[in-house]
Amino acid sequence: MITIFFDGGCEPKNPGGVSTWGYAVYQDGEQIHEAYGLATKPFDPAATNNIGEYTAALRAVEYLVEKEHTDEEIEIRGDSLLVVNQVEGKWKVKAANLRPLHAKIGKLLPSFHSIRFTWVPREENSQADELAGRAYIDYKAGRAVR
Repeated sequence: MITIFFDGGCEPKNPGGVSTWGYAVYQDGEQIHEAYGLATKPFDPAATNNIGEYTAALRAVEYLVEKEHTDEEIEIRGDSLLVVNQVEGKWKVKAANLRPLHAKIGKLLPSFHSIRFTWVPREENSQADELAGRAYIDYKAGRAVR
């Protein structure tokens, strides 16, 4: 079983700040990978926390495909009701800036034997939140962001 926690943010203001993402991958309870980065150009007027959240989910799904984890049972957990419900098909994608990210995830999902997105409370998503925050900290410090 693979479990992924994902999160995104937009600092110091939403919208129009620095949109970031992060995710952590666990296999049978052991962490096997983590990643974080910038979702948009810094201070892009279109940058939002939702773009960061969607980018985190997309990067996590892309990682799974790249590492050939498509035949395993996968649960992707995030504290974004918007992303979870839109990817699961429960909510419509109304924001034009989210449609391309939603479509990219949607194109990858048929590759998987068993994958589901699950909402979790923010307090259960602290590692992914920390990773998304680390992207902003690295950006502010002038360090290269992965």
